[in-house]
Amino acid sequence: MSRRSSGSSGWSRAFRERFDALVESVLATLPASLHALLEESPLIVEDAPSDALLRSLGLDPDDEDLCGLHTGVSITERSVTQSGELPDVIQIFRRGILDAAGGWDECTDEEGEPLGGEAHVMREIRITILHEIGHHFGLDEEELDRLGYG
Repeated sequence: MSRRSSGSSGWSRAFRERFDALVESVLATLPASLHALLEESPLIVEDAPSDALLRSLGLDPDDEDLCGLHTGVSITERSVTQSGELPDVIQIFRRGILDAAGGWDECTDEEGEPLGGEAHVMREIRITILHEIGHHFGLDEEELDRLGYG
């Protein structure tokens, strides 16, 4: 399985190792067919998207974050004229995922719902990876929301 880890400074090695171990645990639970896909479309784990990337996606770097990103042409949009292009890439971002999960420490939100902790981080990693794989297969945001990967 292709997976590269990169990112910005400011994140400790222990933080990255803890997060990446959860990524490996999630990947181990995915079916073989998805592992084959990730051989074609590498999964890259980064600390956070750059401000320039967020702006290029129409997001405000001061107010919005990103958990993942599929870059490339979905299977449903490919044609023979696109041969020789770079492969699709799936990126996931530690900061966005950790924020969406509620952080490393278990807590509750305003409604008393549990948040945070490794189980929630793992769940968010899984949702993010499956969400981006869904884009690879041509699913849009509405379809991914219906499937529970929004």
